[in-house]
Amino acid sequence: MISKTVEIALNKQVTIEAESSQIYLAMACWAEAKGLEGVAQFMYKQSDEERVHMLKIVKFINERGGNAYISELKAPNVSFNNFKEMFQELHDHEVFVSESINDLVHITLQERDYATHNFLQWYVTEQIEEEAQARAILDKINLIGDDKGGLYLFDRDIQQLTVYNVVAPGNTGNKN
Repeated sequence: MISKTVEIALNKQVTIEAESSQIYLAMACWAEAKGLEGVAQFMYKQSDEERVHMLKIVKFINERGGNAYISELKAPNVSFNNFKEMFQELHDHEVFVSESINDLVHITLQERDYATHNFLQWYVTEQIEEEAQARAILDKINLIGDDKGGLYLFDRDIQQLTVYNVVAPGNTGNKN
């Protein structure tokens, strides 16, 4: 049985994961409207992934005897000055999510809820990967600068990154 404290904290994370999905969906729409097909596909994939993360927590709460609830979401930013600003926002958001997961892990230890602590280790690992990926993308964007040819190649590269992540050996494409 899950404690009320852990249930509330997990439900807060459900909202964060749902808002993450919306943020990346808004970024995908912006990129697609700007003709950045590769970036758009990457963001659509990220949005789908965040929804899966949310559903895993929802199911976990309910399976442990708690009650998952779906709350109202904050509207995401829908416009950006440029793609670098958008990816900086993605990076900053991933750092925020990592901090939230870490706070949640801390709560489970205080509550001596080792089952939930164990469940959350997947999210800890996932956030390490998400932050590293966001930093690597920002590094590439900084190399490009204002070069339009570089932007074209970046858009193609990120599309290949998305395809590679899905079909890499030993990777089913599902991070759950």
